[in-house]
Amino acid sequence: MSRSLMKVISAAALVCGPVSVGAGAAAGVPQLPLPPIGGGSGIVIDDRAECTLTAIGYDAAGRLVGLTAGHCGEPGAQVASVTYPSYGVLGRFVYADHELDYAIIQFDDARVAPARDVGGFSIDGLGAPARFPDVVCKKGRTTGRTCGVAWGDMMGRGSDTWTQMCVLKGDSGAPVVIGSTLVGMVNAYWGMGCLGPEVGTDINAILADIDSRDDVGAGFRPI
Repeated sequence: MSRSLMKVISAAALVCGPVSVGAGAAAGVPQLPLPPIGGGSGIVIDDRAECTLTAIGYDAAGRLVGLTAGHCGEPGAQVASVTYPSYGVLGRFVYADHELDYAIIQFDDARVAPARDVGGFSIDGLGAPARFPDVVCKKGRTTGRTCGVAWGDMMGRGSDTWTQMCVLKGDSGAPVVIGSTLVGMVNAYWGMGCLGPEVGTDINAILADIDSRDDVGAGFRPI
């Protein structure tokens, strides 16, 4: 099943929604402390849409990068924090893949304090794709922490993971974990939010694709 087919099923299935916020209003960099940003942090894209950061870390070249859903923004889009809007632009999209539906953000490491724990939600490693009857959890900008059973790769694409977690608009990109091990990201839901199943992308498929490009993000690992 292609990502374009998922989008045809329901416009509401994309879990990223427009908002009106003043993320770009602040000028200059506050001295201290830097805003803690990590997996589960809400992000504002181009002062108009909100999504969720999947993870933050460093690539093989030492660049501070993060991941989110690919439908959240295009290369060049500016990224600010939902929680810390006065800090202004923290980074920019450098790549968006619309097949696996992931995007790479390059952060300014002079403006961000990369965090392993966001509001008690921790990521401390990478793991294999979730399969039934694993219980997975996510932390999203809209619905916070929710958990549910994983159904696995129901369509046999080799990169999808279906779950029964509650997700709504703004949760796109949210990290999906088993315990504190990152296994995927939230991308969409079918039918009605928090009732229909959620579908996301396996983190290993994303990282393999990033590495194959040998560009910004290659060799990425969460902090």
